[in-house]
Amino acid sequence: MALDPVELTAALVRCPSVTPLEAGALELLEKTLSEAGFSCVRVDRNGTPNLFARWGDKAAPRTLGFNGHTDVVPVGDEAAWTVDPFGGEIKEGKLWGRGATDMKSGVAAFVAAACDYTTRNRPDETAIIISITGDEEGDATDGTIALLDYMEEAGEKMSVCLVGEPTCPNTMGEMIKIGRRGSITGYFTAHGTQGHVAYPHQTLNPVPALAKLMSELSEHCLDQGTEHFDPSNLEVTTFDVGNAATNVVPATAQATVNIRFNDAHSGASLSNWMRAKAKAMSEKTGVAIDVSFQISGESFLTPPGRFVDLVAEAVAKSTGVTPELSTTGGTSDARFIKNHCPVVEFGLVGKTMHKVDEHVEVAHITALKDVYSSLIGDYFA
Repeated sequence: MALDPVELTAALVRCPSVTPLEAGALELLEKTLSEAGFSCVRVDRNGTPNLFARWGDKAAPRTLGFNGHTDVVPVGDEAAWTVDPFGGEIKEGKLWGRGATDMKSGVAAFVAAACDYTTRNRPDETAIIISITGDEEGDATDGTIALLDYMEEAGEKMSVCLVGEPTCPNTMGEMIKIGRRGSITGYFTAHGTQGHVAYPHQTLNPVPALAKLMSELSEHCLDQGTEHFDPSNLEVTTFDVGNAATNVVPATAQATVNIRFNDAHSGASLSNWMRAKAKAMSEKTGVAIDVSFQISGESFLTPPGRFVDLVAEAVAKSTGVTPELSTTGGTSDARFIKNHCPVVEFGLVGKTMHKVDEHVEVAHITALKDVYSSLIGDYFA
């Protein structure tokens, strides 16, 4: 019998796998995949649960990969929910609970599609790899990265990979992600001289210097966008002085910016630009400004071609919607996989992810399995 992705999604939602807890989610998937002929290996690292599963020969010339995560964000104020966040309840044609949209339904859909295929077919120079992490919503340092490290050590290789994250803004089938913008956070600390506001000649106020720097950074036009990407944007996200006294010039001030950048830039080029701007402001004002950076991911693009076409055709065939090829949105684990093989993302409508009363249309889960089943059949045809 075909594996029901709705039942599997509900079972996964009932596992309270808030990052980094496994809570039985990977155990359930390992059992399901093993029964369908997959060889499974737990690739846990530093307390992060991960699962690697393979069907077919390691030397197969065509290996289709699927990637996803079973960890979820906290429920927040549970009293604000109208359903049990981990009940996996189905009502009004919807499946409710934390992770229903992001992204236990996606995992259930591609696992169900893959298991249906493997129980009805022989490998015959084809293979499927499924990699699932419990650390996508967290720091992501020991999740998909650990899985890719394991694959390199074990000589495992995906030819292409599909990540089942929610990708559709409003309508099922409307959008495929063929790339993502990069993300860099800059941390700035301005050092002045504390003192009484009535004696400014004895102080050096770091606030105006840092405020001017933040203004210059945020007003700068990074670019007008590129062929496949929207314009890069810089946002000032924090400005902190921590000074409760109104008659004291503070010794330090801190600010943070985040840039989502396209393929006109790199993390290194933006780091150099912000560092130069900070140095220039220091020289202009006499206020020393330290800066450090965290690059969460570089921008990347999987150019339109055979794999992208196959995904788009599978989406159109199953949903009746011709999808837009997009690079919008935040980051995902595709930013790690792109160093291993071409990667594309397609999943459900993501309007309720991370929200109170998160839910997904039951019909969409079934349609998503159909998309993945079509992709598997077409890729191996």
